[in-house]
Amino acid sequence: MSQYIAHLQPHIWKIVNRNLIKKAISEFAHELIIKPSFIKEKGECSVYEIKTDCERFKYQFEAKKNFLDHWSIYKNSIIKNDAKGNNLDLDAIHFITEFKSTLGIPDKFLATYLEEITSTLFGAAYKLSNEKYSATELATQNFQEIEHAMTEGHPCFVANNGRIGFNTNDYYLYAPEANTPFKILWLAVHKNYATYTAVKGFEYERLLNNELGKEKVYEFNQILKESNVNTEDYLLMPVHPWQWTNKIIHVFAADIAKKNIVLVGESDDFYSAQQSIRTLFNRTNPEKLYTKGALSILNMGFMRGLSPYYMQSTPPITTWITDLLAEDEYLTNNGFTMLGEVATIGYQNHYYEVLGKTNPHNKMLSALWRESPFTKISSNQRVLTMAALLHIDAEDNSLLAGLIDKSPYGTTTWIQRYLKAYLAPLLHCFYKYEFVFMPHGENLILVLEEDTPVYVLMKDITEEVIVFNKEMNLPEHVDRLYTETSDKMKVLSIFTDVFDCFFRFLGAQLELHVNFSEYNFWQLVADCIYEYQEQHPEFMDKYDRYDLFVDEFDRCCLNRLQLGNTKQMLNLADPIESLKLVGTLENPLAKFRKEMKSKPSLETI
Repeated sequence: MSQYIAHLQPHIWKIVNRNLIKKAISEFAHELIIKPSFIKEKGECSVYEIKTDCERFKYQFEAKKNFLDHWSIYKNSIIKNDAKGNNLDLDAIHFITEFKSTLGIPDKFLATYLEEITSTLFGAAYKLSNEKYSATELATQNFQEIEHAMTEGHPCFVANNGRIGFNTNDYYLYAPEANTPFKILWLAVHKNYATYTAVKGFEYERLLNNELGKEKVYEFNQILKESNVNTEDYLLMPVHPWQWTNKIIHVFAADIAKKNIVLVGESDDFYSAQQSIRTLFNRTNPEKLYTKGALSILNMGFMRGLSPYYMQSTPPITTWITDLLAEDEYLTNNGFTMLGEVATIGYQNHYYEVLGKTNPHNKMLSALWRESPFTKISSNQRVLTMAALLHIDAEDNSLLAGLIDKSPYGTTTWIQRYLKAYLAPLLHCFYKYEFVFMPHGENLILVLEEDTPVYVLMKDITEEVIVFNKEMNLPEHVDRLYTETSDKMKVLSIFTDVFDCFFRFLGAQLELHVNFSEYNFWQLVADCIYEYQEQHPEFMDKYDRYDLFVDEFDRCCLNRLQLGNTKQMLNLADPIESLKLVGTLENPLAKFRKEMKSKPSLETI
């Protein structure tokens, strides 16, 4: 058991606590929760101070303010003093309790939030002490090596690796950074409570034969026959081993006793947990489908279940989006592609339905299959998670810098190609169809040629797509995507999810690690938008209606959501109305509002 705590060493613990306090100050200041006081100028940065709720302790640090009110804090400058001026060790758990009132954490959620902070520190210590590659080395590695080397989690959330429910053994078996391939379990579930749904070409028997093989399907059916039940009354479905052991056996005990659920065995193939933790990649056969299942752990503001009711609408949504975008000449030429969620199976927890369909106990036993990125690329291409563009190694080196260095292109061209692959198709989907994705780093896979982006693969398309266009004729099941809201909230999805939650960090990192100014980065973003608008004058009225060059936009505060209710930070039935908007952010694009042709071109760097 000692190997489970080998990474919990004093020098490692000091580093991860300093790193997390740096992030906490930066993000809480960005959301106007904590308001640092200016002390003095110091070179290219400034010295700031914050005092704890009781004013017994104070923290001083050096920081530079970047675009979008981003605080770039020099972590080694952070010091903590008591009232007598004594220098104290940095402790992230103490930091949270010292600012408990300022952070607004309700007493009933404080222990849970502290547990998520502790778990985040535990994971950070493991990642730091087990770093396999430097950022430069990692830039040359394959898809899964990069996937499992990611250290940060969501760039905005402070407590972003909670995983409450895992014990230490579970962490080593199922955490993405532990990178321990494992087999998944298979159940036979009675059709009275289970439903299989699929897009054309992924009918039930065909999918099983592709994923399991005919011999394995036969083996499972023989085990089912030995249980003295009619095999025709059952469907086979995968389940995460943790979910079976910790939830299904107990919560669905009655169904198991009545043979509505029968355990039939485990897969031959080995799977590997991805950053999203409940999504599993087939390590044995990479071109086979991802398998995503419910995993009822508390992580970053939600219990990570899968609704059996939503599962029935997932393939129809995949079909609708795939057909719509396949007919779009601009997106086809761009290469923008979905990883289709091609089949689903859900088992209804009929004993608990009285609690309501959104209750976590009614999201414990479902699965979906998603296309593999390896079916979407050619032999001269490779893939990596877009989250890698923000990856910093233990020596503060940048993977993004490593990619650009390896690329045959200068920084300007590299960014232009990235923006054309990532931003341009998002703009097109918004202006032409008025629907948006959740396009943060973990939800995008970049396709590279010569270490340079050529197009992107979008995943998590059915759970996180929102359609604003009331004129669009949405088929049955797909109509659940429609959300009615104001024009201001529609365009805020781009300002928040793309600008504030990703470009804010990317711009700061380009300046710090690539010696490419934030100003030049945002000019390239403006160029990309204007180029798209010039290519599509038919949407001119929408460019005015949904203006991306306004002076400011609402500040959407994600940590405020989690601090307010770390167990369920959003009302999933009405997520837009649940958002916390506090103040505004100056829009970096506002300074480029004039016609871009009048500006001098950037020199290739």
